[in-house]
Amino acid sequence: MAILDNLTKAAKGFFIEEDETAAAPAPGLTPAAPAAPLPAGTGPLVAQAEPRHLDHIARLLAGDGKDFGAYTKMVTSMAGSGLTGPLLYQTAFNAFAALTGVDQPALLASADALAQKLTDDRAQVLQRHREKLGESANPQAPPSPLVQLQKQETQLQADVAALTEQLSQKNQQLREIQQQAQAEHQKTQGALASYELANAATAAELQAHRQAAQSFLASTPTR
Repeated sequence: MAILDNLTKAAKGFFIEEDETAAAPAPGLTPAAPAAPLPAGTGPLVAQAEPRHLDHIARLLAGDGKDFGAYTKMVTSMAGSGLTGPLLYQTAFNAFAALTGVDQPALLASADALAQKLTDDRAQVLQRHREKLGESANPQAPPSPLVQLQKQETQLQADVAALTEQLSQKNQQLREIQQQAQAEHQKTQGALASYELANAATAAELQAHRQAAQSFLASTPTR
């Protein structure tokens, strides 16, 4: 906001309280408690947030210009001009209060409200994430694409296992049939060989008798 930028430039000379606090060394900022870690195996590490997520957070924390978010923008703007520590935050607050009429308790309450918004939104996002992964069921919503794919994968794995079992059974039947066919083939070939022997022996015996009869009968006088 242009008015905030102009006020920031002018505030350095006017809204500074001359007291011992302003001259005190800058205390260290207390770091915020880290967010609860995501469950293991949630995906690859990401070095930079996607623009859509940054836009979502910005919309979530958008206020009316009288909240802690607007105050932090003023702090950031003044920090660019060299102010630091208590002097920076006091100067920014005095300028912000003069512009908006927000007192310190209301400003800190606004900060708590923004932090709670972030906490609640993260809880909702994590819940939706678990639903998408199939870790948490939501009977009021249709299954996520991932859950549907996982169900299809499970079904296909079951189908493959059943087909594998059927294939194993068919292979066993095939081996048994092949063994039976081989045995039957050998039996048939053996029977043919036996017949050939019998046929050849009988034919040879018949031929020998015929030759003998022809020879002996031809030399015998006929009465």
